[in-house]
Amino acid sequence: MFSGKTGLPRFDVSHMDTNSLLSSWSKHTIFIEDLKWPSVEHYVQAMKYEEGPYRDKIRTAEHPRASKKLGEARWKRKRKNWKSEREVYMTRGMYTKCKTFPEVAEALLATGDQKILDTSNYDYFWGCGRDTFGHNRFGAVLTDIRAKLKEEAKSN
Repeated sequence: MFSGKTGLPRFDVSHMDTNSLLSSWSKHTIFIEDLKWPSVEHYVQAMKYEEGPYRDKIRTAEHPRASKKLGEARWKRKRKNWKSEREVYMTRGMYTKCKTFPEVAEALLATGDQKILDTSNYDYFWGCGRDTFGHNRFGAVLTDIRAKLKEEAKSN
C-alpha cells in the first residue's frame, strides 16, 4: 500500500503482471460465450476483432503477451466500436474471473476502499503511465467490480 499525491491510501497493481491475481494477464482460464479463454487478456484482445479465424488465433495464443501483440496488429482492422466498448469487455472478463475464482474476488475485496492504481508505465489508457497522469481505466474497472461484489455480498 502506498500513498498517492492526494495522501489517500492506494493499492498498486499492473494489468500485465502474470503473477498477480488481479491482473488481466494471470493465467486464470475463463469461459465466456461458450469459449475457453486462457486469460482475460486473451479475451479482451480478441474482442477487438469480428468473429473469425483471427479472433480464434488470438484466443489460442500461447501467452498473454502473444495475444496482446496479435491484438495490436496495425494491419488488421479493428471493430468500429472498439474504443467505446473496450471497458465493457475488460469488465466482463475481470468480473467473470472474480466469479470463477473465489481467491481473485477475495484479493479484490481485500483492497478495502483503497484507490486502485494500475502502475503500467507505458500504458496511458489502462494504466497511469510513467507520470501517473494516465487514465487508469483498469483501476476504475477493478473499483467498479469491487463495488459490485460488495453489493452482491450484502444481498446474500
